[in-house]
Amino acid sequence: MASKELPLPVTQPEPDIPSGAKVFRTVPYAFILPELILGCWVWILVAATTVYFSMLQGWVMYVSMSSFIFSLTFLLCYVFGFHSNSANSWKIVDSLYHGATAIFYMSAAVLQANATIRSETEVPDNSRPLFYQLNAAASFFAFITTLLYILHAFSIYYH
Repeated sequence: MASKELPLPVTQPEPDIPSGAKVFRTVPYAFILPELILGCWVWILVAATTVYFSMLQGWVMYVSMSSFIFSLTFLLCYVFGFHSNSANSWKIVDSLYHGATAIFYMSAAVLQANATIRSETEVPDNSRPLFYQLNAAASFFAFITTLLYILHAFSIYYH
């Protein structure tokens, strides 16, 4: 008597890019939330100062605000699963975006550090300590955010 073999169940492979709450537990997509939080701090701290160096800090504000908006859009797309039909093209776009943003954020962090150094000597005496501390904190968060964008871009590239 021939034995009947049951067919093996067909399972769908897990997509490379998670959706829903799994986004927050999967590297490199888990970097998006800290990028948003620290980038928002850069934006808030620069906005809290009286901008004496508009060319320098204007670029910092532009980079931090536009990066915040685009990263939030990416996060929402991943959480709601808009990427499910074309995961490979999303990985390419995500890697290119985070790589380019890392370069922009590095330039913004350097300019913010320059504004911090200049605020030590070129800002009026009555508000110098406060503006120096806010600018120093913005510089710190800008460099940390740059590191997060670099880590995100490289980890997506190597997966």
